[in-house]
Amino acid sequence: MGDAPAGRRADWLAGQLRRAIADGRLPVGSKLPATRLLAAELRVSRGVVTEAYRRLGEDGQLAGRGRGGTVVVAAPVPSVGEERPGPAPGAGRAAGVAFGAVPGADVFDALRAAPARIDLSPGVPDLAAFPRAAWLRAERAVLADLPAAGFGYGDPRGTPALRRAVANWLARYRGVRADPDEVLIVSGTAQALGLIAQVFSRDGIGAVAVEDPGSLGVRQHLAHWGVATPPVPVDEEGIRVEALRASGVRAVLLTPAHQFPTGVVLGGGRRRELMGWAADGGLIVEDDYDAEHRYDRAPVPALRSLLPEQVCYAGSVSKLLAPALRVGWLLAPAAYREAFVDAKRFADLGNAVLPQLVLARLMESGELERGLRLLRRRHRRRRDAMIAAIADRLPGATVHGAAAGLHLTVTFGAGPGADTELAAAALARGVKVHPLSWHAQRPYRQGLVLGYAARSPGEIAEGVTVLGEVLGSAVPPG
Repeated sequence: MGDAPAGRRADWLAGQLRRAIADGRLPVGSKLPATRLLAAELRVSRGVVTEAYRRLGEDGQLAGRGRGGTVVVAAPVPSVGEERPGPAPGAGRAAGVAFGAVPGADVFDALRAAPARIDLSPGVPDLAAFPRAAWLRAERAVLADLPAAGFGYGDPRGTPALRRAVANWLARYRGVRADPDEVLIVSGTAQALGLIAQVFSRDGIGAVAVEDPGSLGVRQHLAHWGVATPPVPVDEEGIRVEALRASGVRAVLLTPAHQFPTGVVLGGGRRRELMGWAADGGLIVEDDYDAEHRYDRAPVPALRSLLPEQVCYAGSVSKLLAPALRVGWLLAPAAYREAFVDAKRFADLGNAVLPQLVLARLMESGELERGLRLLRRRHRRRRDAMIAAIADRLPGATVHGAAAGLHLTVTFGAGPGADTELAAAALARGVKVHPLSWHAQRPYRQGLVLGYAARSPGEIAEGVTVLGEVLGSAVPPG
């Protein structure tokens, strides 16, 4: 790399390393020199090298392996200050497919497949932070200890080891006291919703009320199984329970710890009202999708901890580790527990056993907890970077839901035009976001839902800059 120039040496070194990783001179898996050795070679202070390594670590391109040194774990994408390429091939066509007037069943598939430089889609964790080394160690230990009989068909409820680990995890993090026999392991929250729809339908429950705005994906899954999703409005205290009562439904799906997409927390008064509604025979589906990711205050207790016989509780590792694992859990009221086990049995005979055992070992060994602590610090920095970029580049926007989770929602005071048009224009410029209107069944404020967990601070700033440019060129409705 040659001698470092005078001034801004950490910036220079970080850029040199990014380019070397991008062009293959430092391939994924390669080990970088020790900070002391590289500093001597470049004739800079050791702090310059440490700072450059830290920056690439935050970007997800480097990872410290203890005595194994610093290793390249992912290749970078173009960052701030580098020349921006034009729209990726097919970006315009993909924008048209993804942002039609009525989102189709394949809308998320289309958006994921659309090319983009910077993906600010909500719900995506930092996939570069997946603990590959820890997973491999746990997998080797599991395979070394697993008897031959362990490779046969498993319990459709899930392995005892993982059900025990999940019960302990929920007790520590969510205040939920449950026996391992109450835990049903499922293939993510998506399968949990399918099982809930089937079991409820057989019990004569053909409609599940949902928050409005609320997750488009949740509505799509329930609709696929023939379950209606009447909307109930959400305000700054959460779901309006008087409107829920007026709807006449027997069941409701909620995201009370960090409402999607607005980020509000179900207030104490609303919780008491909801408990009264449940006491009159109501059923609650609690989607606790990202409650472990808290930054500014302690998480509120899960509703399941207060109402075990009225709440179906669903969670997963999709936001903790990776959606690709397809591992989640469902805790059902006693009256429905056997029906859910039957539904799971005839769906797939149970989740794959080996990943369950590996995950159980990670949870019980403390590896998952240690990783979560590191992720919280990284996510906080990225959240702060997004908030700062929004304040600088989207001065008319209001930020919602900053205290927790992996996403922010921004709304606009003056109408900038349809948010679907803004999202389509951003995608044509290489930036992926969700229009807020996707997640609302009734007229609602225009806005965008922006994920920050999977992008570096530099990428976040660049993405928000593009959004500001797109917003500045938007024509308000006449």
